[in-house]
Amino acid sequence: MLAVVSPVAYGLSVVVGLGACAGACVAARLRPGPWTLHVARLVGLCLAVDACSYTIGLIVAGTWSARTSLPLALCDVAVLVAAVACLWRTPLLVELTYFWGLAGTLQGVLTPDLSVGFPHLVFWQYVVGHLGIVFAALFLVVGLGIAPRRYAVPRVLAITIGYTALVGLVDAMSGANYMFLRRPPGEWTLLRLLGPWPWYLASATGVAIVLLLALDAPFWASRRRQAAHLALQTRPGEQARPTRQGQSDPGALRQTPTEAPTAGSHPSVGAS
Repeated sequence: MLAVVSPVAYGLSVVVGLGACAGACVAARLRPGPWTLHVARLVGLCLAVDACSYTIGLIVAGTWSARTSLPLALCDVAVLVAAVACLWRTPLLVELTYFWGLAGTLQGVLTPDLSVGFPHLVFWQYVVGHLGIVFAALFLVVGLGIAPRRYAVPRVLAITIGYTALVGLVDAMSGANYMFLRRPPGEWTLLRLLGPWPWYLASATGVAIVLLLALDAPFWASRRRQAAHLALQTRPGEQARPTRQGQSDPGALRQTPTEAPTAGSHPSVGAS
């Protein structure tokens, strides 16, 4: 069920946003260059402005409340994480953006909860915030080639559980319901499919683990190839010299030229 006042405008916004994301990713892979970093920084700035404008709007309207308006929901903190990841491309923040964006925020894109319609400011804040996170997740990983590292799934899962525990403490002390840890949402969401409270918390954890593993699966083969390549090297930049009998001579090592980047690497990764 879609809770959105302007379904046509919202649908068009999603199609345009995802189309722009796909085009940017393809262009970044085919024609990498400094322009890709400018795109990443632009997305980061848009997300930062979106987060600030939402809080400022609530304050100006007099509706800001510590029990409902703190940026503690996972999508809210994901906006800030994605913004910083786009600006500085820190590996850990890129991993959080990728997994949180595609495992969590994408749900908000597919099942929006919008009580205002186009062209209200909140409409655009919702669209820019949610689509911006998904754009950042795909562009950083697919476009710029900053792939999740080994053990990314347990690392992201541990951070997510730790953050959830912190939010749960805030909920218990303030009576708030951030991340729906104390009671289910009033409107229909995918949480309804995971059982009643508090069992949906355990179900959601199981679903999260499956989604994280599925999102990480495309990178397993490249990690295995990289590990096998490193295992063949006796030392970085050196290899064993074969003897006349075709066997390696561990005592005779020769320096080899610096290796070229492996396939799938991207010249702009790590650039600032």
